[in-house]
Amino acid sequence: MKYTTLVLFLVAALGFFGCSKDRDVTVLKMAHGLDVTHPVHIAMEYMAKRVDEKSDGTMRIDLYPSSQLGTERELVELLQIGSLAVTKVSTSIMEGFSSSYSVFSLPYVFRDEAHRFKVLEGDIGTEILMSTQAKYLRGLCYYDAGSRSFYTKAKPILVPSDLGGLKIRTQESMTSVKMVNALGGSATPIAWGELYTALQQGVVDGAENNPPTFHLSRHYEVCKYYVLDEHTSVPDVVLISTVVWNDLTEAEQRILQEAADESAEFQKELWRKATTLALEEVQKAGVEVLIPDKRLFFEKIAPLYDEYKSSKPQVHQLLQRIEAIQ
Repeated sequence: MKYTTLVLFLVAALGFFGCSKDRDVTVLKMAHGLDVTHPVHIAMEYMAKRVDEKSDGTMRIDLYPSSQLGTERELVELLQIGSLAVTKVSTSIMEGFSSSYSVFSLPYVFRDEAHRFKVLEGDIGTEILMSTQAKYLRGLCYYDAGSRSFYTKAKPILVPSDLGGLKIRTQESMTSVKMVNALGGSATPIAWGELYTALQQGVVDGAENNPPTFHLSRHYEVCKYYVLDEHTSVPDVVLISTVVWNDLTEAEQRILQEAADESAEFQKELWRKATTLALEEVQKAGVEVLIPDKRLFFEKIAPLYDEYKSSKPQVHQLLQRIEAIQ
């Protein structure tokens, strides 16, 4: 929180606001925590290009990658007060703003990729994107983040019991924490930027993420076992501050939404290619990539779903709707 306060002071002092007019050009500030080589950043560059083209140069997106303006949580806080226009965060982070987002952190929610995109691009996906407007956050679109799997330093996680006694880094998501603990591990939330050092120093024994992020983060330099249990498919979400959104004209809102949707389609293909490349590259670097029996993991986490029937009936109903989509 101290860091956020400092950032807010600096951006205010510099006249840095989420949306501004620069010689009749509407300028939107967009920040995120990923490297410029990441498919998500490349998709954002495409979004910025389409905004410029669709608006005939009357709108512009300025990008600030690599956590230049703060962590995911801090960027969301900047959105809420309108000091930043747009950001990308994992939907796991959004659980604290809307319980509906927690469905994405539950393991094995989607039957396959086709099912996942039917949910994200349909009514349910839109409902979830709009569910945080009271918190000054509006979802523009989802970016594919594939499926998350375990990677570890000392031994592979081929069956749930292999997690016994291991500290596994998770995101700051109660659902993710419960999942790892249910499988027998010791969930340890750690900020993304601190994870490489935490793995090196043995603060945690492993983590879980998708192939491109495992590769681009260089965590494969420390963790030599990557087991594709694909326990969750947690998408990213592109958010805009409602303070900024409501200040745009209807025409500007339409241009921005169209550009976001087009960038999401563009990002899908980038992600598929990045996933294939990542798995090839980490194996070249000496990582052992393995495929376990996913049924063993699914059976172990079944009680999590039962818990939602009583503790979060609204989320349980959402799960039932997702399951019914064919």
